[in-house]
Amino acid sequence: MPVLAPRRSPGLAGGIKASDPVPVSAENGVSTPRKHKLGSESYLSNGAVSSAPPSADASPAKWKSPRRCLLDSPSSPVKGSGENFGDKMMKLSKSPVKKRLLESFNEKPIWNPIDTEQLNAVKEVLHVSTAPSAIVCRELEKNRILQFCKQCVEQKRAGSLYVCGCPGTGKSLSMEKVKEELIDWATKGGVQQPDILSINCTSLTKTSEIFYKILERIQPKKKLSGLTSPLQLLQNMFSVKQQAGTPMMLIVADELDYLITKDRAVLHDLFMLTTFPFSQCILLGIANAIDLADRFLPKLQSLNCKPMVITFRAYSKNQIIMILQQRLAALPYTIFQPKALELCAQKIASASGDMRKALSICRNAIELLESEIRESNNNLSLSPLKVGVCDSPCSILRMPENNFVRVDHVARALLKAHKSPTVDTIHSLPQHQQIILCSAVKLFRGGKKDATMEELSKYYMDVCRSTKIPGVGVMELSNMCRVLADQGLLKIGQSREAKLRRVTLKVDERDITFALQGIHFFRNCLQ
Repeated sequence: MPVLAPRRSPGLAGGIKASDPVPVSAENGVSTPRKHKLGSESYLSNGAVSSAPPSADASPAKWKSPRRCLLDSPSSPVKGSGENFGDKMMKLSKSPVKKRLLESFNEKPIWNPIDTEQLNAVKEVLHVSTAPSAIVCRELEKNRILQFCKQCVEQKRAGSLYVCGCPGTGKSLSMEKVKEELIDWATKGGVQQPDILSINCTSLTKTSEIFYKILERIQPKKKLSGLTSPLQLLQNMFSVKQQAGTPMMLIVADELDYLITKDRAVLHDLFMLTTFPFSQCILLGIANAIDLADRFLPKLQSLNCKPMVITFRAYSKNQIIMILQQRLAALPYTIFQPKALELCAQKIASASGDMRKALSICRNAIELLESEIRESNNNLSLSPLKVGVCDSPCSILRMPENNFVRVDHVARALLKAHKSPTVDTIHSLPQHQQIILCSAVKLFRGGKKDATMEELSKYYMDVCRSTKIPGVGVMELSNMCRVLADQGLLKIGQSREAKLRRVTLKVDERDITFALQGIHFFRNCLQ
C-alpha cells in the first residue's frame, strides 16, 4: 500500500543543500533554525522521518513578509506568525488559478517519493501519451470543430476545415476528443455514424499516396489500373450521385505541412475533393504552420473551396497551470510546491507555450528529486544511524524531510532543457563572480543602463553582508569584473580611477536570473 506522509508546514521541512551558505548567530554561537540537522530535530515515526518541535534555545526568528514567504523553498524555516505556508499564500493570491493551485496544495497530504507505486503514478499522469479525461483550456476550439462536423454529418454536406497552431497547443488531443464525441452524438441521436479515416501525413511514402488511402477506405476491393490515378477515381466518384445509405467520410489529415509540394498541387486537390457535387468528404486538416493558411488559402479561395480556419494559440501561463493541475488532481497527494509549477508554466509560456515541454520539465524535475533522495540515502547508509531505535536499521528507507518537487528542481530541469552558452557560462562561474552578476541585476533593475564600479561594489557588499559571506577587496573585485568582461558578460569602460569606470551588462538580465534561480542562495538575492 502507498505510504502517505503526514501534512507538515513546508517551512519546517529542513533539508539544506551543502552548497547553500548557512547563517549562524553570533550570539552564544547558537544556530538559527536553518542550522538544525536531522539528528537533532527529527525522529522516526512509522518508518518516516518527521520534524520534531524546535529547540527552546534556538535563536528567535525574525518576521518575514508573506511576499517573501511566497518565494521561499520548502527548506526555508518558518518565521513570523503561526499561519501555515498555504494560508499566507492564499491571502496574497488574487488570481483564481493561483487560488485553486494553493487550495489543492493544502487539501491533500504530501506524497512519499520513495514509494515506487506513487512515483510511477505521478510519472504516468504527467506523460504526454496519457490523455486527460476532459479537455481544458481548449473547450472553445474543440466545440467549434465538433459543431462543424455535426452540421456536415446531419445535412449530408461536404466541407473542409483547417486547424493550425504551434506544436504542443492541443490540436491532436482536441481532434481525438472530437472524434469520440461525434460518434457518441451520432449513436445517441440516431444519426448515421460517419466513417472516420485518420491519416498522419508524415507516414506517407509520397504525398499523392493520401488519395490512395482515401480510395482504399471507400472501396476496399477496388483494383487500380495503370491508366487512372486514385485522385481521378475519387473525382469521378464524387461527380455522380452516391448510393443511398452511403455514410459521410470524416478525413482527419494530421501534419498537413508534409503535403506542401513545390506547386502545392496535392494540397489543393485534397481540399478540392470537398467541392464536387456529390462529395461526402468532411476534411479536417491539421498543421503546425500558422502561416500555411495565408500561403495556400488565396488559391483555394479562387477555386471556391476555402476552408474554415481555427487557430490554436500558444498556451498562456495560467492555462499551463490549469492543465498541470487537472492532471495532478487525479492523485490523492501533493507533489509540487506551488511556486515550482508556477515557474515551469511561466518559462514555457514565455518561450513557446508548448504543453508537451511543460510535462517533460515536470517529469525531469521529479527525476531530479528522485536522484537527490537516492544520493541522500546512500550517504546515510554509510554513516551510523543517529535517529530513532530499530532492530534492523539497514532495513529502513528514509523518507526525506523535503519531499516536494521544489523551485530549484524545476529550475535545474529548465536549465537542462534550454541550454545556452550564456546560461551555461553563468552557471559554471565561481560564487563571487555570480554574486557580482547578481548585484549588477539588482543595480540595473530600475532602468539604468550603466553604473560606476564604485556603485557596483556597494551593491556587491550589500549582498555579501545580507548573506553573511565575506566580500573581497576592491582590487580583487576589479579583477573579477575584468574576467567577466573577458567572457562577454560585462562591459567595462576606461577611466584613470578604477572606481569611476562605467560598468554595463552585456547579457540579458533574464539569462542571469534563469541561470542562478536554481540555487537557493541566489534565488533569495534576486528577489
